[in-house]
Amino acid sequence: QFQNRVTQHSDKPFLHQPLGNGRWKIYRWQDVDRDARIIAYGLKAQGLEKGDRVAIFAHNCAEWVLADIAIAMAGMVSVPIYSTAGASTVEYVLNHSQSKVLFTGEYTESHALDNIPDNIIAIGFKEALSGGSWQQWLDTYKPLDILPEPKLDDTYTIVYTSGSTGQPKGVVLSNRNLSAAAMDTAIFYPAEENRVLSYLPLAHITERSVVFMTALYIDSQLFFNESLATFIGDLQHTQPTFFISVPRLWAKFQANIVTKIPNTRLQLLLKIPFLGNLVANKIRKQMGFQHCQLYLSGSAPISPELLRWYSKLGIDISEGWGMSETGGAACANVPFVEARLGSIGVPFKQVELKTAESDELLIRGPCVFNSYYNESEKTAESFIDGWFKTGDRAEQTADGAWRIIGRTKDQFKTSKGKYVTPTPIENHLGASAIIEQCCVVGEKMSQPVGLIVLADVNNLN
Repeated sequence: QFQNRVTQHSDKPFLHQPLGNGRWKIYRWQDVDRDARIIAYGLKAQGLEKGDRVAIFAHNCAEWVLADIAIAMAGMVSVPIYSTAGASTVEYVLNHSQSKVLFTGEYTESHALDNIPDNIIAIGFKEALSGGSWQQWLDTYKPLDILPEPKLDDTYTIVYTSGSTGQPKGVVLSNRNLSAAAMDTAIFYPAEENRVLSYLPLAHITERSVVFMTALYIDSQLFFNESLATFIGDLQHTQPTFFISVPRLWAKFQANIVTKIPNTRLQLLLKIPFLGNLVANKIRKQMGFQHCQLYLSGSAPISPELLRWYSKLGIDISEGWGMSETGGAACANVPFVEARLGSIGVPFKQVELKTAESDELLIRGPCVFNSYYNESEKTAESFIDGWFKTGDRAEQTADGAWRIIGRTKDQFKTSKGKYVTPTPIENHLGASAIIEQCCVVGEKMSQPVGLIVLADVNNLN
């Protein structure tokens, strides 16, 4: 599919990399093809063979995407690592996946590479490390002429989960899984020529699948965020047609708006005919959303009240749901239906959902993975009659939409013997604009306790 894009749109821009001071480097499809072929040749020159694992450890950038494509061109398997990971996580993922080469660019923890085994070659984007630099490879090697012919069930990548419940698990995703998820998502992209700002971690399946992989099936350009300080400027430069974020950031954006105009005054202005539209248009323009046609929120439940707040600004945010194990998004409130706020909408075209007797959400379809890497017992425990057990508890509404009502392992019992499901309580608390994050706990306590992080603003009345 990538080669089809190169053939059909060779001279069209694809990747936009910020260079600082308002300068951008533009990679056309043919540029990406050439550089990726060179890096693929370099991988083979290291003696790596088909199926070998190659890790990527860096913040989002054009080279991240180039590396991912190059690894596939060489017939190898990419292993992304969160750029915020510490040394123990990096070491675990590299060892567990048996990665032979590590592409590393900018990352968060200064000592993250302290425990890298000797058999891992670190290749820096900006400075030479043990295996050389990205530019040295581009200057040294030639483009790979003959590319492998991948099969649908060949492994494309191993994506490691966050490890919040133990050591990270390696989710083995095939070409079939990712292509199914990307094609289902691409149907909803809003414009003939789309622009997307890539800032959520590419190591996470959502950004990789919904933003990067869909660009292989529709006309879409990817812009990368230079830093937190340049985020708004990068967003305004991108002028996205599609924008995806997570609940906490949507709450942050709201807080930034009401620091400039108190919420009470804003709500009054939005109710005034004509003037309300002018105010909403100005806010969207200042955020860089004057051309945006589709907004998405995922990774965690988002308060319906926050969604209604944004709708008054003409920003209709569709809540979506998916997992690493589903190759990306698998269900969403797209097209946006206001009556479905608080739900994750309906399943994508190639996805089937149902619930078990315990209300656990089950899923099957071509986007769903088949195994965890080197974890046969965990794999067997995760499936029932061909359906993947998501761990989410859900219910279906009368119009066919699905609503997440908790996690199967989240329910706890107080010392009084009362069972408590925290998600509905957390959603209720999260409806308050002064609350940025909340977590309800209470195992073996006399009553539940809510841990609250307040929004850092004074104008949310």
